[in-house]
Amino acid sequence: MKPMHRAIAVGLLQCLIVLSVAGKYALDRARLPRVWVNATPVDPQLPIRGRYVSLQLHVEAPDDWTGYYQPVRLHVEDGKLKATPDSEHGGLHVTRFQQRPWTLSEPVAFFIPEHAADPSRRAPGEELWVEVSVPQHGPPRPLRLGVKKDGQLTPLPLQ
Repeated sequence: MKPMHRAIAVGLLQCLIVLSVAGKYALDRARLPRVWVNATPVDPQLPIRGRYVSLQLHVEAPDDWTGYYQPVRLHVEDGKLKATPDSEHGGLHVTRFQQRPWTLSEPVAFFIPEHAADPSRRAPGEELWVEVSVPQHGPPRPLRLGVKKDGQLTPLPLQ
């Protein structure tokens, strides 16, 4: 096999790998449950990773939980992101300090275009929300951001 043919074969193989990952995420977006979740922005920009908003997602948990750290599994129920105890897999955890809501312990990153205004900076009376798809295992995957004001949720046009 000539070096040029090998280079073309390697290039095609890399394209197939990228397309298979893109196809998996497109399939997940189509079949996984989605839900809008209240989010608290943490650190909006880190030069190493590019421009993104790091979000702590608020989840609903049973009222009888004690402590501040629980291993959980996430699911969508009644249009809300809910946590149920899951010490078996131990991949996700929720935390709560004082009387604040339960939040996912690991923040999720939502990458934003370079020219877009920082969506984490909200005016008084506005809340940042994120639409996520929820896989059976692993953290939720952010799809788009929105702002809730006066009970009305409006998706942000960040493209």
